[in-house]
Amino acid sequence: MKVKGTLIGFTAILMWSLLALMTTASGLMPPFQLSAITFAIGSLPGLLLLAARPQRLALLKQPAKVWLIGIGGLFGYHFLYFTALRNAPAVEAGLIAYLWPLFIVVGSALLPGERLRWYHLAGALAGLAGTAAIVSRSGISFDSGSLLGYGAAFLCAFTWSGYSLLTRRFEAVSTDVVTGFCLATSVLSLICHLGLEATVWPANGTEWLAVVGLGLLPVGAAFYAWDHGVKNGDIQILGAASYAAPLLSTLILTLFGFAEPSLRIGLACLLITGGAVLAARDMIFRSRTRTSAAAE
Repeated sequence: MKVKGTLIGFTAILMWSLLALMTTASGLMPPFQLSAITFAIGSLPGLLLLAARPQRLALLKQPAKVWLIGIGGLFGYHFLYFTALRNAPAVEAGLIAYLWPLFIVVGSALLPGERLRWYHLAGALAGLAGTAAIVSRSGISFDSGSLLGYGAAFLCAFTWSGYSLLTRRFEAVSTDVVTGFCLATSVLSLICHLGLEATVWPANGTEWLAVVGLGLLPVGAAFYAWDHGVKNGDIQILGAASYAAPLLSTLILTLFGFAEPSLRIGLACLLITGGAVLAARDMIFRSRTRTSAAAE
């Protein structure tokens, strides 16, 4: 059961790896408008399921703290992420924001029934090093004039890791509630858009397709899969494996001609893959033990 939950959670990481490509292909739509539309689309699968099985509406009746954590996680992360990108160089902001997998691995030691081993931490640090190799292709130079952006990026990482860890504590809460989180995030993003941005619509069918793809996958199904994964899978492995997202994202951008292949990408691949395998050694050895036992 834990292996299945971990694998489902990993599909979220795969979908998040499409975020950069689809965002780039979506045109010039400002971030909060894009967030409002894509989160609205992301809520549709859940709404269709609730329409087909109205009895599941009862699962949305959750304590206020569940809603605060869920909405705070989804909306808070994106609000802080966009704030970071507006007030700091993208490279440095991205590196700081991608501390969240490390925070998850370390913070997981505080969860009931979990123990932090040296290889969990080593795997997460290797993943962080690989991520740094990807995002710092032009070098890293922290500017004191960008402190607001750096602070927002750090809070961004803290927010998503905190959301993921707290979600684990509410493992009895149905994943159906993510539908409500997406709807609320869409509404709050729309309010921010109307107050802070000028409306820009996609210019052609390709851009609309990218927007819909964002809503269905990295800003939609990924959150349902992640919720299931952190509640039912190995959160330490998922935390370390999350560093695969920027690696896969870079490889996909390279494949579609938005980035150039390099030795730096190869080094990042080794660090991130090796880190994920190291962090997952418990699951790997458990699987081998069960296979050997079944053969006997």
